[in-house]
Amino acid sequence: VLSRPRDVVLNALYFGTKGRYEEVNAYLIDDILAINNSLVTLPSSKCSEIHLTVIIRHGTRYPTIKNIQKMREFYNLVVRDATSNLNCLSEIKSQWKMWYTDDMDGRLVDKGREDHRHLAQRLIKWFPSLLTEENHRCVNSTIAFREGLMEGLRIEAPPPNTAHFECLPFLTHPFQCERFVKEVENNKSALQEVKGFNEGPEMKRVMEKMADRLEVPYCDNDLFNMILEAGFFLCAYEFAIQELNSPWCQLFDEVDAQVMEYAGDLKQYWKRSYGHEINSKSIVTQINSDGIVSEAVTVQVGHAETLLPLLTLLDLFKDDIPLSSTNFATQHNRIFRSGKIVPYAANLLVVLYKCPEGIRMGVRLNEKSLTLPGLTDPVPMYEDVKKRYRALLEGCDQETVCKINNS
Repeated sequence: VLSRPRDVVLNALYFGTKGRYEEVNAYLIDDILAINNSLVTLPSSKCSEIHLTVIIRHGTRYPTIKNIQKMREFYNLVVRDATSNLNCLSEIKSQWKMWYTDDMDGRLVDKGREDHRHLAQRLIKWFPSLLTEENHRCVNSTIAFREGLMEGLRIEAPPPNTAHFECLPFLTHPFQCERFVKEVENNKSALQEVKGFNEGPEMKRVMEKMADRLEVPYCDNDLFNMILEAGFFLCAYEFAIQELNSPWCQLFDEVDAQVMEYAGDLKQYWKRSYGHEINSKSIVTQINSDGIVSEAVTVQVGHAETLLPLLTLLDLFKDDIPLSSTNFATQHNRIFRSGKIVPYAANLLVVLYKCPEGIRMGVRLNEKSLTLPGLTDPVPMYEDVKKRYRALLEGCDQETVCKINNS
């Protein structure tokens, strides 16, 4: 088991969507195949599982080419201009090399394959009656389908013994919604709160502290803010991919990390979640179902951009006061923290149980039971769930929702 210094443990809690799954479930650090029954609420022992739907975010990945280029720029700034005698800077200049290359561009890393392989093994422990040897033909079919996709898309195959299933196009992506693209993705004003925070006093203080640590001239501009974010990403990726106590992490104290996390959460909130109504409605086809269950187990793999809007549709992780550019100081105990909701390999499980009184439904996020808003029973009757979300189930038509002229 990796022993980690305290500063990395503290900063690792603030990596947002670039955080490890193990930070959400710390017991996995000691035993990656452990399950924690105390985190799950089950129905009566007279009930039996009859269906499982699993929606999983992809595992740990390399940075995108856009972030790799920003990280390279920050690295070059430090090597070229930083004059401070900090030990971490000496280590960066003498020992650390910029090993991220443009061709990595968001590709899955070995740790990302392990994330899903280990999750699958834990799910077998959670649901032994549903995930059985009888389903081997389905698993083999999925592997064959995956291999066909990889060959057709010219994706380099993983090692032959890996059991990870690469991202498959089962989930609707917000970019497929024309209205979302116009009103949010291509609309600069949609992220005004994010811009306001990045130009506000909390972020300005982090930039000033960084300039002091590096002993470089302080520039209050978008470029310095951008490469500051890249420095935090270097800390996050080094830890997520290699489990390293990177010298980059030592450039950020805990207050800095909290500010950087909030900036990331603001972006997720306003671009993927409660900030704009279209964010969640853009993926409505995911739950617009007639309720007919034909398979014992359904597994879907997607992105944070698909999982987070789905959780938003269900009214989960909704703070009473919206996140904004000016309320960082009062949002330390907020519910909406992307690193706790959608870290790498985040997973939403929906379980149907056959009980004497009828069908019940359980929901888990990251292997922890959730109580759906408006329902007091942690494993409610399925009919009660459908009543709670009737407007959503009956009123969702993506073609109508995504029309640009639809108000």
